[in-house]
Amino acid sequence: MSIDSVFYPLKWVVAWIMYGFHELLTTLGLPSESGAAWVGSIVGLVVVIRILLIPLFVKQIKASRGMQLVAPELQKVQKKYKGKTDPASREAMTRETMELYKKHGTNPFASCLPILAQSPIFFALFRVLYTLPNVANGTYQGGARDSIGPIDQQLAQEAESATIFGARISETFLGSDDVSVKIVTVLLIVAMSATTFFTQKQLTQKNMPASALQGPMAQQQKMLLYLLPLVFAISGVNFPIGVLVYWTTTNLWSMGQQFYVIRNNPTPGSEAERNLKERRAKKAARRGEVLETEAPAVVEVRPKGQRQQPKRKDRAKAATPRPTATGPTPQAEPAGHGEPPAQSDAATSSSAPGEGDGGAAPGAAAAGPTASGSTAGGATGGSGKKKPRGTGSGAPR
Repeated sequence: MSIDSVFYPLKWVVAWIMYGFHELLTTLGLPSESGAAWVGSIVGLVVVIRILLIPLFVKQIKASRGMQLVAPELQKVQKKYKGKTDPASREAMTRETMELYKKHGTNPFASCLPILAQSPIFFALFRVLYTLPNVANGTYQGGARDSIGPIDQQLAQEAESATIFGARISETFLGSDDVSVKIVTVLLIVAMSATTFFTQKQLTQKNMPASALQGPMAQQQKMLLYLLPLVFAISGVNFPIGVLVYWTTTNLWSMGQQFYVIRNNPTPGSEAERNLKERRAKKAARRGEVLETEAPAVVEVRPKGQRQQPKRKDRAKAATPRPTATGPTPQAEPAGHGEPPAQSDAATSSSAPGEGDGGAAPGAAAAGPTASGSTAGGATGGSGKKKPRGTGSGAPR
C-alpha cells in the first residue's frame, strides 16, 4: 500500500475545499486557470482549517501561558530531587511534576496541538500539489485513479500550469532550474521563517511575566525561538510553492489571532498587561475619568530565627528557682566589740512593746536586712517603724 493510498481520505477533503474556493473565485470573475484563483483556493483552505482549529489554538495559548508560570515551581521540584537517581525519588519527582501541571491546568504537549493537528493537512496538501502533474497526464497511481476527489485531469492541468509571479505553484526550489521559481521560493521561505519567528516571539516573550522569562525552561523556549525558523528554512527547499503559500498564510493567521488574544487577555505581570493598562489609562484620561489603581499586596515578613524549643513540664519546674529560708542572715561581728551576735527577728518580735530589751546587745542595731526584707535588731520592727526604746534597767542609757 502506497503512502498516497493511506492519505487519500485527507487528500480528498483538501481537494474538495480547494475546489469549492476555486469555483467561488471563478464565479467572481477570476480565470479558471489563473494562479490567483488557485492560490486563492489555498488561502481559503487555510481559513477553513484555522477556523476549525480555534479551540485548539485557545488551548495552546493557555497551555503556553501555564507552562511559563509553572516554571519557577518546576525548578524547585527539580532542585529538590537533584542528584537523586533511585527509582523512588524519580517516581516522586514525576508525581509532583504532574500535580503541578494539574494544579495550573496545563500540559507540556498542549502547546503543540495546533501544529500536530495541522500536520496531516499540511502533508495532504503537499501530496496533492506534488501529484498534480501525474493526475494531469493520467498516470496518477499507475492509472488506477484519474482524479483526487473533484480535481479531475482537466482541473489538474489548470492547477499544474497556474503561476504566481511567473513560477508554477507545483514547482520546488530543488526540482526546477527556472530562476523565477528559485526567487519566488526563496522569498516565500524567508517569509515563512520570519512569520514563524515573530509568532513564537509574540507568544513567549511579550505575553509572559518577568519571573517566567528566567530559568532553564525559558532558555529552552528561547532556543526553539531561533531553531524552528532555521528548520523551516532548511526544509523549505523541498516544499512546492503552493505549500509555502499555505504555511506562510497560516503563520500570518496565527500572528493576527495571537495579537488579538494577547492584546485583550494578557498574562498577569506581562509586558502585554502593562500595555493594556496604559491604553485603558489613556482612554480614561481622554474621557476625564480616573481609574482606580490596585493597592499593592502587603506581604507579611516574619522574622527568621531559631525556633524556641518546647520544654517538658518537669524540666520547667526544675528550672524555677526555689525560695530561700526566711531565717536571718548571719552578720559579721562589729570590729572592737566582743558581744555575742544579735538576736533574730523572731526573738525581737516576741518582746512586747514597751518592755525593756535588757538581753539585747548594743551591737544588735547594726544587723543588716534579713532574707524576708525586715531590719534586724530592736531598731525597727516588721512594719519598718522605729520601736520605742525600752525603759528597763537593762537598756543602755
